[in-house]
Amino acid sequence: SATPYPHGFKCFTCEKAADNYECNRWAPDVYCPRGTRYCFSQHMMKVTGESVSVTKRCVPLEDCLSTGCTYIKHEEYKVCTSCCEGSICNLPLPRNTTDAVFTTLSPLNKTQRLSQPALLTAVCLWLGL
Repeated sequence: SATPYPHGFKCFTCEKAADNYECNRWAPDVYCPRGTRYCFSQHMMKVTGESVSVTKRCVPLEDCLSTGCTYIKHEEYKVCTSCCEGSICNLPLPRNTTDAVFTTLSPLNKTQRLSQPALLTAVCLWLGL
């Protein structure tokens, strides 16, 4: 089908699905709204690796500046977040710091109005620093 606007794209989308299969299986096949550019995935899992919750959606750049994994010690959960650029690029789930990253098709640049600290943060997160 034709894109509703130039450079239109799609992402897998779900809110708090039980696992990746349930998320991707029931994700609606719709284009992301204007103002978004990336596909976001957040995976909450037990320390054993078993999925607890999966959330995926279309997001603007600002929502992709905190990728990586965080441990919620008092609940014994790990939450990993990733972002990617490209239509339906968020099929797989982030499970560790190796794949909980922000991947782009084109370099982030000043035309996106990023301040230097935000760009540095994005680069450091991407490099895992």
